[in-house]
Amino acid sequence: MNSGFTIIAEQELAAKEATITAALTRNQYLAQEIAEKDQHIAEKDQHIAEKDQRIAELRHQVEKLQRMLFGAKRERFVVPDGQLLMPFATDPDLVTKAVERELQSITYQRQRAQKKHPGRLPLPEHLPIVTIVHEPDEDVSTMTKIGEEVTDELGIEPAKFFVRRHIRPKYISVENADIAQHTVIARLQPRVIDKCIASDELLATIIVDKHIAHLPIYRQVQRFSALGVNIPASTIDNWQRLLGFALRPLYAALAVYVSDARYLQVDESGIAVQDRTKKGTTHRGMMWVYHALLAKVVYFDYQRGRGAINCEEILAPFSGYLQTDGYAAYRLHKARSNVIGLACWAHVRRKFFEAQANDPERSATALALIRKLYDVEHLAREQHLTSTERKQLRLEHALPLINTIGAWLVAHLDQTTPKSPIGMAIGYAISLWDELQTYLLDGSLEIDNNLVENAIRPLALGRKNYLFAGSHDAAINIAMYRSFFATCRLSAIDPYAWLLHVLQTLPNTPPEQYYTLLPHNIDPLLLAQTRSAASQQASTLP
Repeated sequence: MNSGFTIIAEQELAAKEATITAALTRNQYLAQEIAEKDQHIAEKDQHIAEKDQRIAELRHQVEKLQRMLFGAKRERFVVPDGQLLMPFATDPDLVTKAVERELQSITYQRQRAQKKHPGRLPLPEHLPIVTIVHEPDEDVSTMTKIGEEVTDELGIEPAKFFVRRHIRPKYISVENADIAQHTVIARLQPRVIDKCIASDELLATIIVDKHIAHLPIYRQVQRFSALGVNIPASTIDNWQRLLGFALRPLYAALAVYVSDARYLQVDESGIAVQDRTKKGTTHRGMMWVYHALLAKVVYFDYQRGRGAINCEEILAPFSGYLQTDGYAAYRLHKARSNVIGLACWAHVRRKFFEAQANDPERSATALALIRKLYDVEHLAREQHLTSTERKQLRLEHALPLINTIGAWLVAHLDQTTPKSPIGMAIGYAISLWDELQTYLLDGSLEIDNNLVENAIRPLALGRKNYLFAGSHDAAINIAMYRSFFATCRLSAIDPYAWLLHVLQTLPNTPPEQYYTLLPHNIDPLLLAQTRSAASQQASTLP
């Protein structure tokens, strides 16, 4: 009987053990399933986080594009959907009422602004004076003149063409008719472009109007036509091409001053160039811009590519301080033992400015700290400090700020996503940290690359007008003229007077003296004489 109970008990125990085992197995399966689901959820969360980050980045790009589209570029206009068309005719009464309203507004504004007038601007003393006497309409023959009132206004005479005819009398000796005759005639002055009908003044005007006033050739053709002279655009293009060849030696001489500088700022900007090998599209060339601050020289160098090899010719012989942005092409040159690299705080500031939509708080903090660095520079300019004094001021006020910025960058590096705008801004600053401090070493160094970027701006204005260079050779000419005129600007030289002087003197200047014709080496008195002679000749024209 006991044995029977034992068997039953063992069977029940075995059944319970089987039930427990099955339950454990089921629990293990459920636990495994839960773990797999947790992993799946974690993967989905990570995927969602990545998507959120990508959405944030795309939103940042969209906001940036919106700023580009609707911000500073005033000439850009997008027609909204559903905009009504203008009527074919305008009611004259509406125009009259608008004019009357504006006249009333102007009268009101003038009455409100009853301030003491500061006085008229003084007119330049060197200008010629054309006198016009205005007599009263009534009879003054029996009256006595007691004085006069003089009113000056600044006038201008529109450009006009004329023909400069060079006459060279020929003489022959008549002492002995039996002997071979000796003919005497004045020598014709050599020209930069031989047998060219365009005078030096016209050539200088064409070049200056295109590269400083940004007036494309077709617009110059239209202007010349309005003055009664029809010059084909192809003819002007040929003049430009030949003139470019003649001035290339001066351009090469300018490059030497850049490579030989001890402090160089470098930046680059793209330019579209027509290429016969690329049908239906343009080649994306690159203008490398070198600014030798201490030598007061700017050099534009057109290259077909943007790689490090394209700045090798200028930077390979360079030794000294090299200031650039974080572009990788400059790293090879900065790594040389005879080169000390400088970074640009303006580029760092730009990164944080663009990150404001992504992280307003951190961006505002960084921008405020960087602004204090620029306050130090502003103070140095206001006080007209020497380089030694500016260095001392920076060590006292800028160095503690830089240490604060460095500590802040390190503290927030791990708190941001590396690929987010704020993370990229912080990473960019940290990657260039040593170079961002280099400007403290010498008061002659600048805190940023803004001066070379200022030299690039006229190139951007030119691109908006002539859109692209007609060829790679034309792009080289653009680089050459931009180099000359930017260097003129640094030395406060009149570009037209400089170019006219060069065209008049280059044919009689030996090559070893070409350097004396460069803008930063030119005697301002020579340019004043050149300009004065041109003005006097113009004043004698009918």
